[in-house]
Amino acid sequence: MMARKIIRIVVLSAGVLSLALGLMQGGYGDTLQKAVKLCMECVGIG
Repeated sequence: MMARKIIRIVVLSAGVLSLALGLMQGGYGDTLQKAVKLCMECVGIG
């Protein structure tokens, strides 16, 4: 039972760290631009 709790904490910590690093590097801007372009193409505007 204790090993599962430790694994959960490690996985959660890795996820939070990855998210923080991506935000600090500005990765969200690229993702947002691609999402907007894809959405515009689906609607037929872009």
